[in-house]
Amino acid sequence: MPARAFVDCHSHVGPSGDDGARNVGEGVELCRDAVASGTRLLYATPHVWPDLRLHEARERRFREAVAEMATLLEGLELRIGFELTPDRSLLDDDPRRYRLEGTAVCLVETPFSGGLATFFAVAEHVENAGLTPLIAHPERSLSLVGTHGNVDALLERGWPLQLTASSLTGRSGADSEALAWRLLGSCDRVVVASDGHGHHRPARLDVAWNAVRERLGSEIAARAFDGSVLGVAPPPAADDALSASGS
Repeated sequence: MPARAFVDCHSHVGPSGDDGARNVGEGVELCRDAVASGTRLLYATPHVWPDLRLHEARERRFREAVAEMATLLEGLELRIGFELTPDRSLLDDDPRRYRLEGTAVCLVETPFSGGLATFFAVAEHVENAGLTPLIAHPERSLSLVGTHGNVDALLERGWPLQLTASSLTGRSGADSEALAWRLLGSCDRVVVASDGHGHHRPARLDVAWNAVRERLGSEIAARAFDGSVLGVAPPPAADDALSASGS
């Protein structure tokens, strides 16, 4: 990219009752940090957990909060999606209600531990609905780290993979860092997202982008951060204030 203008397809900046932003003010603060670091299109993707389903009242409150946040922000387009934790109850739902707004993509997370049977069932359910499952943070799954057979089985499906920015800089541990770089260097359907939750994991992509550009080159960096893998048009180029934050 000639200038930084990132698409961040996975964050918890919208208050929804999960472990992300607790209120509109906190969400706006996270978003402004994202803007300062180069993000121009940000998806708020709250968890859909087995014990925190997307019932009507929760979805209404979340959408109202994101709409309020949008009025308080400049230089950022906020969109809505959801992050699905694999659970067999999702097989009775229409995946289209969970897709990333403006795409035919649905964010499905890999389990941090345990088997992958339900994960594959949910991802295939998404695919059977005519959508593409975007596989969230596979490098952080104990079911995949260090188990090349499972990773290869995932790669064979051809689904796009979403790596967490902080994994590329070592914050998720050496094994996750190694797998993240392996996937990024060997697969052309990889996107990097912040999975921003708060101050401990901000919605920032700039540090990871610099690392990818320096290690793998500008072409791979552009593809991983500009939304093209998701079929999203790249957002407008960053402004002078962004350039001042360093490249």
